[in-house]
Amino acid sequence: MARNATRDVSINIRARNAQRDLIDRAAEAVGKNRSDFMLEAACERARNVMLDQTFFGLEAKTFERFRALLDRPLPPRNRAALQRLLARKPPWKS
Repeated sequence: MARNATRDVSINIRARNAQRDLIDRAAEAVGKNRSDFMLEAACERARNVMLDQTFFGLEAKTFERFRALLDRPLPPRNRAALQRLLARKPPWKS
């Protein structure tokens, strides 16, 4: 996110004094104001959550079977749906 980009909406949260003070100290340590620091941290966490929803791990043998399925040619009837899926913007980039 560009630092000087216009912000359209307000996000309000309640916090304890100790939480605010901790956030302020951390923001100051990296040369940011509270809002920029919190927004950056929240967006980073949101991207990680979204990536966790799309990443999965497989054992080597299972992965080989999975890859073989992916490498098979698609029947013509499924290609349009795949093209639409691949053209979509990932949720973590919106």
